[in-house]
Amino acid sequence: MPTEPKLENRPAFMKTKTPKTNTDTVILPFERRLVELEERLLKTNSEEERKGIQRDIEKEQASLSAWERVQLARHNNRPKMLDYVSRIFDDFIEFHGDRVQGDDPAMIGGLAQFAGRTVVVIGQQKGSSTDERVQRNFGMAHPDGYRKAMRLMDIAERFGYPVISFVDTPAAHPGVEAEMRGQGPAIAQSILKCLNLKTPIFAVVIGEGGSGGALAIAVADHVAMFEHAMYVICPPERCAEILWRDVEQKELAASNMRLTAKELLKLGVIDKALPEPKGGAHRSPEAAAQILSKEIEWFLDAARKGRWSRERRQQKFRAMGVWTEAAADADAAQPPLQAAD
Repeated sequence: MPTEPKLENRPAFMKTKTPKTNTDTVILPFERRLVELEERLLKTNSEEERKGIQRDIEKEQASLSAWERVQLARHNNRPKMLDYVSRIFDDFIEFHGDRVQGDDPAMIGGLAQFAGRTVVVIGQQKGSSTDERVQRNFGMAHPDGYRKAMRLMDIAERFGYPVISFVDTPAAHPGVEAEMRGQGPAIAQSILKCLNLKTPIFAVVIGEGGSGGALAIAVADHVAMFEHAMYVICPPERCAEILWRDVEQKELAASNMRLTAKELLKLGVIDKALPEPKGGAHRSPEAAAQILSKEIEWFLDAARKGRWSRERRQQKFRAMGVWTEAAADADAAQPPLQAAD
C-alpha cells in the first residue's frame, strides 16, 4: 500500500499554511481592571480572598456594554478561523478557486476530519498579522469567495459530508470591482444554497458577523455564536452616521442594535450562545477551541440521529422576524432612541 506523501512533498493545492499568530498583547482600556484582578488572583494564597476576586471578575465580565463587546469581537488577538481549524480538526486540506474567476484568500474552505468523520469546512479568515490581513482583505470576500464556498457546499452535498461554517467578517467586500463581478447575486445565491443544502450545516460566529457577507454562509441548521462576538446588519459606526449623522454616537447605536449573543438568542436569530474563557477568547484560544469542539461534536451526533433536515432549516428561517400585534405594542412602549448630548 503506498504511503501518504509528506506535507512538504505534496502539491501546492494540498498544503495549508498555519497563519502566524499576532503575539503582540493588546489590552483594551476596559480590560485593565480585569487584568489587575487576574494578576491578584494568581498571587493570593487565601481561599477567601480568591473567592472574592472571582466574584469581582464575574461582575466585570457581566457589566460589559454592547460597545465593549464590539471591541472584543474585533480584538487583534482574537482567534481567527484557521486558529480554530488547526486546533479542532485533523488533516485539513484546503481547496482553491471558484472555477469561474479565481481564488479569494478571504474565504477559506476544504475537507477535514473531526473525530474520524469527514466534514467540509468553510469560513472567512481575517488574518492575524498586518501582512496577512491585507492579503486576505480583512476577511471581506469578493464574489469569487462566495462561489468557492458554494462549490464546497456542492461537494458536501454530493458525498453527504456535514458543513462547518466559520463566520468572521465586517461585511462582503464593498468595492466597485466586486459589484461589477456580481457581489449581490453571489451572496443571494449562497444564501439560497445554504437553505436548500441536503446535508447538515453548522455555523458559528467567532468574531464579527457583518451584513450579507456573514449571512451568506450562516444560514444553518444550528447557528452558534461566542458570547463576545457580534452579528449585525451594519457596523455601529455606520448606523450612527445614518441615524444621527455622527459617528461618535456609535456606543448608543451598539446598545440599541441588539447585536450581542444574549440578545440574538432571545430573539431567536441564533440557536446557542457559547461561553468564552475568562476575559474573552483572545485570552485563551485553546479553551475557546475546546468549547467550540464540544458544540460541533454535539451537532454531528445529532446529525447522525437525523435531527436536521432541509425542511426544518427552511421553516426556522421563515419564522424569523414574524410580526405580531403584541410585539408591536411592546416595541411602542420602549423609549425612542436619542443621541447623547
